Formats: sequence, structure tokens, C-alpha cells
Amino acid sequence: MNKVSTWVQAFRLRTLPLAVSSTLVGSFLAIPAGRFKWQVFVLSVLTTVFLQILSNLANDYGDSKNGVDNEDRVGPKRMVQSGRVSLPGMKRMVLIFAALSLISGILLIYYGLARLPFLYPLLFLVLGLLAIGAAIKYTVGKNPYGYSGLGDIFVFIFFGVVGVCGTYYLHTNEFNFWVLLPASAIGFLSSGVLNLNNMRDIENDAKSGKKTLVVRMGFNAARWYHLSLILLALVSTLIYSFIFWESVYQLMYLLTLPFLFLNVKSVFLNKIHAELNPELKRLSLITFAFSLSFGLGLIL
Repeated sequence: MNKVSTWVQAFRLRTLPLAVSSTLVGSFLAIPAGRFKWQVFVLSVLTTVFLQILSNLANDYGDSKNGVDNEDRVGPKRMVQSGRVSLPGMKRMVLIFAALSLISGILLIYYGLARLPFLYPLLFLVLGLLAIGAAIKYTVGKNPYGYSGLGDIFVFIFFGVVGVCGTYYLHTNEFNFWVLLPASAIGFLSSGVLNLNNMRDIENDAKSGKKTLVVRMGFNAARWYHLSLILLALVSTLIYSFIFWESVYQLMYLLTLPFLFLNVKSVFLNKIHAELNPELKRLSLITFAFSLSFGLGLIL
């Protein structure tokens, strides 16, 4: 039971609501189009969960190996850092979840694209392999992109554009340009969660040589960047809603607006960076609620 508890903590299950937000939005968008597939929905959620856990494990492994996880680190203790899991043990688990992500992804491609020419499944397989690589490469390897300020871009692409548009395509087998608007919104909010994480860790990251975007721009600029991400998410979704306006229910996601305001307010009032830690969980849950309410508004 002790080992099970250790691995459950290593999986960091609290990050999963944010991860599945893109899958929810992509699937909800397929319902009005009359092309929703239950197999695609279940497998896309499963694949996303595997990829998120893979990313969490790889971050635990990479940050510990590179010395970023140390006694000065703020936030939940990592398993390698605390000595509860060895580096080789964590590496094995990373490989296991990389394999699970690949298997689940292949099944997802099969059920979503079986009737299309071979080129389409091949393209999605490449995207899946890139997603697995991105999950690992964030903190692992000689030049992890998370250490050079590129994390926000990759989060926007994979948690937003690829996650939403890819899921929508697997359901419908068609590309809709306008889906890029809600996809971008989820990407902006997901980047906001990463930005909060990097604001919280700015001192330790700077000392450890982890040059995140926050380290590069400074804490005060990161505040305004955070506000910009929230506003861009709202504007993108509002534009989509008004282009495809049918009923007031489509604005249900605005119920999250007070919580987004409180999140931004906390960022601008923050003096002790460690106190931003609860805001990561809050914004993750707000993003999940935003995705769910946006989707319900489409089908009511």
C-alpha cells in the first residue's frame, strides 16, 4: 500500500482535470455536428490521462536529475526528490506510460480514422509521437525545452490546438477553421496554469539555470502576461459564441468569470511567490469548469 500511495502521488492526479479539458471541448463541438463517437471520446480521455501522467513522471525525473528539485523548491514534494522513488525506478515508469500512451493513441486513431486513407492515420500517429516526445522532453535530455522558456508555446499547441482540433477531427473526420477559437482559449488557460507554476518557482528556477519565460521576463511582466492569457481565452471564446449564436446558454462559461477575476487579482496582489501554489489548482479547476460549461452551452 505504501508503494501504491507513492505512485499515486507521483502521478499528480490533481493535474488531470486541466489535461482532459481539451478533450472535452473537442468532443462537445462534435455533438452539434452530429458526429460524436463514444469510442473516440473514451479513448481520447484515456490517452490524454496517460500523456499527462507521463509528463508528470518525466518532470519528476528530469527536474531531479538536473538539480532543479532541491531543498529550495516550492510546492508539493516530488517522489525522486524525497527519496521515495529512485531515478531508475522513475525512468522505468516513464517508459511504461510512454508505451500506454502509444497503445491507447493507436486504438484512438483506429476508431477515429479507420475509414480514411492511410495518410491521415499516419499523420495522427506522428502527432501522437510528437506529443509523447513533448511530454518527456520538457525537462528530460540535454536541452529540455522547458529550461529555455518554450514551455508555454508547447502547452498552447498540445493542450489547446492539437488537443481540441485533433479530438474534433477524430470525431468528425473534417477540419473546421472556427474550432481554432475555442482550441486557442483552452491553450491560453493551460498556459496560464504553467505561468502560475513558473511564477511560484521563479527564484529556484533562476538559481538552478531553468530559464522559464517568467525568469526571462521577470515577475512583474509575468503578471501582465497572465492577465493577457485570461483575456485572450475569453475573447476567443466570445468570438466563437457570437459567430455561431443560437441561444443565451452558449454563454454559460461566463459563470467562471468571477473566479478568473479572483485568480488574476491574487496574481497582482501576490508578494510571497510560494502563496501562488493554491492558484495553480484553482485555475486548473476553473479551466475544467470553463470547458464543461462551454460544452453544455453548445448542446442545451
